[in-house]
Formats: sequence, C-alpha cells, structure tokens
Amino acid sequence: MGPGMMGGGSYNPNPNAKSITIDQAANAVRGYLNTYDGGQLTLIEVMDFAWNYYAEVEEKDTGIHAMELLIDKYTSRVSPEMGPNMTWNTKYSWMGGMMGNYGGGSPTANMPVSADKAKTLTQQQYLDTYLPGLPAAEADTFYGYYTLHTLKNGQVDGMLSVNGYTGAIWYHTWHGPLLGMKEYD
Repeated sequence: MGPGMMGGGSYNPNPNAKSITIDQAANAVRGYLNTYDGGQLTLIEVMDFAWNYYAEVEEKDTGIHAMELLIDKYTSRVSPEMGPNMTWNTKYSWMGGMMGNYGGGSPTANMPVSADKAKTLTQQQYLDTYLPGLPAAEADTFYGYYTLHTLKNGQVDGMLSVNGYTGAIWYHTWHGPLLGMKEYD
C-alpha cells in the first residue's frame, strides 16, 4: 500500500482496478490548470511512479517552475504535492506566503541559495550520507526552492527539494519506484 497522507498515494484495494495512462494524467493536469490560472501555466513533465503520477508545471512567460502536482492513478484527481511545494513555494502555495516566504516581499526565484549551491548541498549533505553513490541532476527552480532528480545508473530514480533560503533538504518519499516519464510542452 502506498502512502496516503494528504492524497500522496494511490491505493485501490480492488485488484482488478486499472490505472489511468500517463497521457490521461497529463490531460487531468491540463484541466486543473485551465480552471486554476486562465492559461498562464503549462505542463512540462509527468512522471509515472508506483504510487502516483507526478507533474511539473511552469509559467509560460518566465519559464520558472510554478508547482508540483500529484495525480491519483485510479481517479485522475489532481492535487498539489505535499512537502516543499506546499510549504516552501512562495508564489503558488497558500502556506508558502505564510510559512515559506523567508525573503519577505514579493515572491522571487532569485534566492540566497543558488541552483548550483542547491546541487552541491544535495550531494554533500544528503545523498553522500543517506543514498551513497546516487548523484543529482540539475536543479529545477521554483519560487522559494529547487527540486532535483536523483539518478541511478544515469536514469532518474527519485527526487528531493532544497529550500532556496535555508538550504534545508527534503527527500520526496511518497512516490514509490519510478516506472516512466514523459515531457510535454
């Protein structure tokens, strides 16, 4: 059974239940975005994990990553991803403005911890200690934080996030093993 905290896992006790496809998950995200922002955000990637689909969304006009979403594999329900997306996102999370806007003022993607520093912190402070041998890919910049994929044998294996103000690291434990991924534009 996958995790269920805040909608983080897809669990269907029916052994005959059929999961939606990655393209159906992408369509669910597009529908969510159309009601959310009036066309200013775009889906760029969907990852198929054992316990859910995960989507990255970015702003069309800036190219800055806006939010991370989870899609239930059986119901197509789209929800904001828990963790950094809900607590550190200084622009697209109601909690981000309240709890995560360390820089104060207007949300910005220019943070004291750079993308390069986030990757170094990831490698030296987390991966080398807890998952030795796994390197990190380049950092995707969000408002208030970065998300990086971890790699195993050159392939995406998981992900973690780094706070752009404090350098705190949060590993995404709620996905399960990666099954596949697809980029969109």
